[in-house]
Amino acid sequence: MLRLRNYIVVTAAYWGFTLTDGALRMLVLLHFHALGYTPFELAMLFVLYEFMGVVTNLTGGWIAARFGVKSTLTGGLALQVVALLALSALGSDWSKMTAVVYVLAVQGASGVAKDLSKMSAKSAIKLIVPDNSHAQLFKWVGMLTGSKNALKGAGFFLGGFLLATLGFGPALWAMAGCLGVALAATMVLLPGDLGRAKAKTKFTQLFSKSRAINRLSAARVFLFGARDVWFVVGLPVFLYDVLEWRFAEIGAFLALWVIGYGFVQGLVPSMTMCSADGRSSEVRGAQIWALGLTAVTLVLAAAMQSSVAPTTLLIVGLGVFGFVFAVNSVLHSYLILAFSNSSDVSLNVGFYYMANAAGRLGGTLLSGLAYQLGGFVGCLVTAAALLATAAVFTLMLGPVVHERTATAE
Repeated sequence: MLRLRNYIVVTAAYWGFTLTDGALRMLVLLHFHALGYTPFELAMLFVLYEFMGVVTNLTGGWIAARFGVKSTLTGGLALQVVALLALSALGSDWSKMTAVVYVLAVQGASGVAKDLSKMSAKSAIKLIVPDNSHAQLFKWVGMLTGSKNALKGAGFFLGGFLLATLGFGPALWAMAGCLGVALAATMVLLPGDLGRAKAKTKFTQLFSKSRAINRLSAARVFLFGARDVWFVVGLPVFLYDVLEWRFAEIGAFLALWVIGYGFVQGLVPSMTMCSADGRSSEVRGAQIWALGLTAVTLVLAAAMQSSVAPTTLLIVGLGVFGFVFAVNSVLHSYLILAFSNSSDVSLNVGFYYMANAAGRLGGTLLSGLAYQLGGFVGCLVTAAALLATAAVFTLMLGPVVHERTATAE
């Protein structure tokens, strides 16, 4: 019963954070779009947000192992409250350069908060689920991952609604107040020793010595780089400039895509057979779905150059991409926990999501460059190349699927 309560507390706190994170992204996009910022300038506002994820996940895993998951989860929630309040202080009479630097700094703090919260929530599942309960672990990973993305999509709608009804500053205050309630509940209800390593954790243990985790992390870099290389800049600019969609339509489409993607993630455990050892069939599944995602992206890139109506093609093609990508994402998120022991799970998850953040950062930077050089098709071709690389690293998991994981001595 205590395990279930802890899972509910962790999930509720992460839900609250995710909702404000999605809303904040849409608030920033809409507010600065109204001020005349170009789509590329808007994307650049989030570069530090993604970069800080690389640093945060690496050090956050060590902090969680040393002081407990509660410390990193509450720290992430508290920092997000501070970031929301700080952004509300943005002056309308500030120069463009001053505003950009200020928003970059606040977004950097929000990026730290996001990855502290995510790393904590993902690690906590491994600590809460009984050992060798592979099916339950897979189910809870799917539920947390899927609900997180669905709520992030809902946050896009929430951000637009709050901006329209309350305005920029009051919307941020309202979100900070609600997240403050979640922070207080987490501090009271979550045990302080959850995830704290029994032995003193050395800083040198940040880098995994497990071949399985290293290869899975390498695959994650290219998997999420392949998504963001078209999602961050390429798709919004293409919809706006080429298909002439209105900004509200673009935001709604992105939100619905993320919600649908999250819904599929929640269903993945029921679609996939869980093996007795919790690894064998899951690794095979990850290999097959990685190859499938590469093929889907190549087909979509080729089809975009045909005479088929681009709007229909884009909606159907990205729908298929989202479905296959969602399966890949959940399998990877489960495998990092399956490859970890309870004693080192926060270190391994931190290292793994550092790779995730590095992929997103690279994808964000490549997105603008790929679109400038080759349009949206150029973004898709780049994504296919990144996915092929991810598939290679996933195929390399086969020989080490039963390798016992351990952190550095």
